[in-house]
Amino acid sequence: MVPQYQSNMSAGEREKRKRYLAATLITCISAAVIFGVLHVVDLGANRMADMRDRATYDLADMKDHIRAAGEDITRHRIHESQKRAQKVYQWNELEALLTAEQWQELDAMVTIPAGDFLMGTDSERSDKFNRPQHTVFLPEYKIDKYPVTHAEFAKFVVATKYRPPLDWKDGSIPDGKTQYPVTMVTWYDAVSYCRFKEKRLPTEAEWEKAARGTDGRRWPWGNQMDASRLNTYYHVGSSNEVTTYKTGVSPYGVYDMAGNVSEWTASDFLPYDGSVAAVDAFQPKKVQAMTAEDRALKVADLVAVEGVYKVRRGGSWKSDPFSTAVYHRNFSMPYYASDFFGFRCAATVADIN
Repeated sequence: MVPQYQSNMSAGEREKRKRYLAATLITCISAAVIFGVLHVVDLGANRMADMRDRATYDLADMKDHIRAAGEDITRHRIHESQKRAQKVYQWNELEALLTAEQWQELDAMVTIPAGDFLMGTDSERSDKFNRPQHTVFLPEYKIDKYPVTHAEFAKFVVATKYRPPLDWKDGSIPDGKTQYPVTMVTWYDAVSYCRFKEKRLPTEAEWEKAARGTDGRRWPWGNQMDASRLNTYYHVGSSNEVTTYKTGVSPYGVYDMAGNVSEWTASDFLPYDGSVAAVDAFQPKKVQAMTAEDRALKVADLVAVEGVYKVRRGGSWKSDPFSTAVYHRNFSMPYYASDFFGFRCAATVADIN
């Protein structure tokens, strides 16, 4: 039997209603597909960010790094097990790498005066964990004028027999990179070096003030992006000498606070007071295939792990330009190392005096 409310409809009205219902169904399915795709893209972006932090070379160069299955893992495991360097420079060889003036310049520190500065940003286009902008007081301190270079790290290796970075072949600095920032160093390596120098890693607040001064600027030189003042977004294709960008220095004269290498700081990655960022953003995660089927399909999820992320600052030669803004916070597990991770040291003035 046809219901009374339908029997009163004309054939045209019934056809119109069918088309309406079909259109509604198609719209709902399309919306579900779109939201599903966006969710997958978001998960993919998170996974890619995590994998970039693990990468030890540019994916475009993969053809030059093809190895047997598990070989990279084995190389890293062997390298990490080397508590001491197997081969190092002789002191006379090391001293001859640079002139006395160059050694002195690389060892220079800049004094950052005590006082307030604006930290973070209120820009709605920035990641939520960079917000809000807030005022921070810091006592006087010193920070390295340049990122730590291969040459300086070599002195540390020679003096302590510390394990050299993974990209050094036979214990030697890569050709032509003596005054490039040392890379392939974990947070722990950076801490060990700074301790050897009777210094420490800067906090992220100290790093940011040294980079931007007190006026809340977006880059060390001002508020406008200028590609001629920094090494970023693959336009050089690798890191470069730390003395290169003389027009890109901070208000205090500190070099490479934007681009070149992303620098470890002493700070844990935690929300600022008043942050609206999701708590999950600060939870360390690792990429892990959860089931045998996932492993077979090479599908993985980001899984929460114990520990804490450490903050990196400054963007790098691989970063997009806006990640080089002085308020932008990068972060990684402290045991990660990559060809765009570096660092510089700081010191408390009271400790020096």
